[in-house]
Amino acid sequence: MKTFIVIGGGAAGYFAAINAAEKHPDLKVIILEATSKVLQKVKVSGGGRCNVTHACFEPKELVAFYPRGQKELLGPFHQFMTGDTMQWFDEHGVPLKIEADNRVFPKSNNAQSIINCFLSQAEKLSIDLLTNHRVTAIQKKEDCFEITTPQQIFTADYLLVATGSTPKMFPIIKDLGHKIVSPVPSLFTFNIADKRLKDNMGLSVPFGRVKVIDTKLEAQGPILITHWGLSGPAILKLSAWGAIELHQKDYKFAIEVNWLSENKETILELLKDAKNKNPKKRIALHSPFESIPKRLWQKLVEASQITETLIWAELNSLKLQRLNNMLTQSIFSIHGKSTFKEEFVTAGGVDLKEINFKRFESKLYKNLFFAGEVLNIDAVTGGFNFQNAWTGAWIVSQSLE
Repeated sequence: MKTFIVIGGGAAGYFAAINAAEKHPDLKVIILEATSKVLQKVKVSGGGRCNVTHACFEPKELVAFYPRGQKELLGPFHQFMTGDTMQWFDEHGVPLKIEADNRVFPKSNNAQSIINCFLSQAEKLSIDLLTNHRVTAIQKKEDCFEITTPQQIFTADYLLVATGSTPKMFPIIKDLGHKIVSPVPSLFTFNIADKRLKDNMGLSVPFGRVKVIDTKLEAQGPILITHWGLSGPAILKLSAWGAIELHQKDYKFAIEVNWLSENKETILELLKDAKNKNPKKRIALHSPFESIPKRLWQKLVEASQITETLIWAELNSLKLQRLNNMLTQSIFSIHGKSTFKEEFVTAGGVDLKEINFKRFESKLYKNLFFAGEVLNIDAVTGGFNFQNAWTGAWIVSQSLE
C-alpha cells in the first residue's frame, strides 16, 4: 500500500487528502499538523463565515485578482475552477451562496460548516490526522520521502507540503534545494493619524480611488475609515499589489485619496452647481454628494478652511478650489500597517519557477507537491486565496499515480 502524507492541517491539506482518498481507495493518507488545532485559518476567515471562493467563472478574469501567481494559475484554473469548488462543497453537504459583492459563503453563514465537512470526510475515509506533529526534517530516500517529527519518522511515496505562510517550514524546504522568496505581508490596512478621520470610524464611501504617491500603485473601490486609519477593498487591493514595494518603504509613505473617484473638473462643476442651487444653505450641513457620509463631509469641509457657518453664496474661488482638492486629492501620511481582521496573507514562499503547475509538483523531486500559500501566490482577498488552495490541492490529488 502506498502512502500519501500531507504536511499541514489547513484548507489545502484537508482538501488534497480528502480528494486523494476518494480517488485512490487503496492509498494510505496521513495529515501531519504541527499544532493541537486544525483548520484555524478557515475558522476565522470571512469574519467567521469563511469566504470559500469568489463568483468569477472565467479563468482569464479570475487570475487578474492574483498579484503573484497570475500567469501560473491560468492553466490550473481550466482544470478546477470556482464552479467546481461550489459543486464539490454542495456534493459534500455544504451548500453555498453568492452574495451581492460576488463573495461565496456557506448558506449556514458559519465557517464551522466547512470544518465539520472536512473532519467528517476525513473520518469517513479513514484519513489519519496526527496533531502536534511538527515536521523537523524531510529527506529524499531513493523513491520515497522520509519525514521526521519529534514523535517518529514517517515514510511517504507521495508528499504534499501545504503549510501556508508559516515561516518555520521554509528552512526545511530550502534544505531540499528549493528557493524561497522571503515572505512579506500582503493583505493589510493603512495606519493613519489624521484629524480628518478622527471620530469617523465605521464610515465608508462606496467608490473611491487611492494612489500611492511616487509609485504606479493605484486602486479603486470602497474605502472604510477604521480606528487605526483606512481599510476597505480599495486599500486591501493596494496592499496586495504593493506588498513588496510597501514593505521596502517600511510602511511609511503617502497616499492620495479621491473620495468620489471622479476627476477634478467634474467635481468642480458639481460644486459650482451646488453653490448656485443652495446659496443660503451652510456648506458644512449641505453636501451635494450622497456617497460621502455627513460626518466625513464636515471634516473635509473643515480641512478646506471653510468655517462651520459659511454659506454656499460666500464660497469664493480659493475656498472652492480647496474643497475640490480635498475631495479629489486628499493627501494622507501612512505610518505602519495593521493585519486585516484575523486573516494573515503573505507574498512570498516557494519560487514558482521551480513548480510544474500541471501537477503542482516540484521540478526538483518527483512526487513532492506544494499547494496553497506555501507557494509564492497570493490574492487581493481571502476568497481568491482559498480558490488557489482548492485548485492546487485538487490537482495534486489527481496527480497521484
